[in-house]
Amino acid sequence: MAKKQKIDNKEKSVAVLKSEIEETRKELFALQFDNTMRKLKNTRSIFLKRKNIARLLTEVQNKKIFASKGGKN
Repeated sequence: MAKKQKIDNKEKSVAVLKSEIEETRKELFALQFDNTMRKLKNTRSIFLKRKNIARLLTEVQNKKIFASKGGKN
């Protein structure tokens, strides 16, 4: 699943990726709050959300670097 998600992220624009980061951060906050209140059964979901945020941030950074080089490899 991560490979498919990585391919999908490469096709998205920076603005879309940033909006997804904000949405995922809100979801992460809700999960952390539920965990604090002992309502969360699957604590691994916190780890997975953090990992997804890192993937999105990495893709945004790669797009910025690629754009600063003028689109050349």
